[in-house]
Amino acid sequence: MNTTTTFFSLLIVGLLFREWIPQEPASKALTEAEFPAELVRFVPYKNNPVFAGTGADTWDQKIRERGYILHENGTYHMWYTGYQDGKDKTKKLGYATSADGLNWTRYKDNPIHTTSWVEDVNVVKDGATYYMFAEGKDDVAHLLTSTDRVTWQEQGPLDVRLTNGQPIGAGPYGTPVAWKENNIWYLFYERKDQAVWLATSKDLKAWTNIQDKPVLAKGPDNYDKHAIAMNQVIRYKGLYYAYYHASAFSDWHEWSTNVAVSKDLIHWKKYAGNPVVGENKSSGILVNDGQHYRLYTMHPSVHVFFSAEKK
Repeated sequence: MNTTTTFFSLLIVGLLFREWIPQEPASKALTEAEFPAELVRFVPYKNNPVFAGTGADTWDQKIRERGYILHENGTYHMWYTGYQDGKDKTKKLGYATSADGLNWTRYKDNPIHTTSWVEDVNVVKDGATYYMFAEGKDDVAHLLTSTDRVTWQEQGPLDVRLTNGQPIGAGPYGTPVAWKENNIWYLFYERKDQAVWLATSKDLKAWTNIQDKPVLAKGPDNYDKHAIAMNQVIRYKGLYYAYYHASAFSDWHEWSTNVAVSKDLIHWKKYAGNPVVGENKSSGILVNDGQHYRLYTMHPSVHVFFSAEKK
């Protein structure tokens, strides 16, 4: 057998051997690159829930929808909304802290803000100031600020405008989520939980839509067919991840926690494995505990899920 014949024989054997070895589908590899396991695979804490309404005759007999958790200097800080059934229906702001993110202590002088309706909060720290983007009465988004996490100053409703500078149409605009990058503030907001829009601002006073159509819409899959609203945006290895809640039911009696990825904050791709947490555990917030990610679901009580990649 000459050298040329030997070469082609080995080449054919090699190709046949390659075909025989199971090949990882390109789509699966791409999905794992876009949605790494540490961001989408979680296991529940055995002693859930870790925080809930008191169930007694207090201002926070029940807690509602999206709260928010920041982990700073070894302490977990949580802001949450409390209310009572059949009594004063104003949604008030509470505060709690924890050394481990599992055992929480309510602030002794709760509620910490009572002069305006506060729910569905999102907190961003910029410099020495905490910015709280919240939903108010009639689902109108508004801004509060603080320098100590406890005393909050009302800054008024957010002025959101269309791309042509005109105000957005009348009606609710809530569940605000903020992100700041290169001195530009980004605001995600929903309207009647039907879709998510994106507006930007340089001064926190006037917000202008990036585009007048949604950046994140319902469907087409069943899990987010009837409602969608964003909870949080994080940046991880050069990509943006949105954690959002959604409902598969027209009466919204059950919600789930889901994930989408983006390169530019405008174009989003939903995770094919959504929901990452179901069974009416929603309003998910991702928190880095210093070594791994935890996912806290805030509605209707606070549950924690540890990254499945945790060793």
